[in-house]
Amino acid sequence: MPTTTDERELIDCARKGDHDAIHALYHRYGGRVLAVVRRLTADEDGAADCAQEAWIRAIRSLPRFRGESAFGTWIHRIAVNTALHVRRSERRRAGHEEPLPPALEVAGSQGTTGDALLRRRLQAAMDRLPDGMRQVLVLHDVDGMTHEEIGTALGIAPGTSKSQLFKARAQMRVMLRPVAGAWNNEGAVCNT
Repeated sequence: MPTTTDERELIDCARKGDHDAIHALYHRYGGRVLAVVRRLTADEDGAADCAQEAWIRAIRSLPRFRGESAFGTWIHRIAVNTALHVRRSERRRAGHEEPLPPALEVAGSQGTTGDALLRRRLQAAMDRLPDGMRQVLVLHDVDGMTHEEIGTALGIAPGTSKSQLFKARAQMRVMLRPVAGAWNNEGAVCNT
């Protein structure tokens, strides 16, 4: 998707340090950056810090932005890479893999709804996926990117993206198998 003239002007002004232009770019893409960082990090509280780090990196890198891709694609890639870098750094500091989330409550206990339980189980399963698989799964199935767009954003071949997506979905099916059949058509837990 080509960059619009208005956006090119904003980018040129932002390169020169124009705070209003930087703010306008942030206003356009800040929500998207935060959303992808939230999905890629296992730490909801640290997502805002990670998104801020992504923006700092993007502003510092603006002079190297050549406009070969849309600005939105470029900032999205920076956000993804920043989130993955933060996760790797946290793992190194901890000296081991992050622990699995605590056992999930049974639906209905302490007011937990079926939808909330399903969301937590889904997030826990996604958190256990290797970074490459999780990244492609989020970008394809949640953000709706094509394999070609994912390849461009992550610097991988579209075939690698397809392979990672296939593997991620297979692992998710295995991890979520105990949940299958526990939900009726209305989303409520069946008492069988």
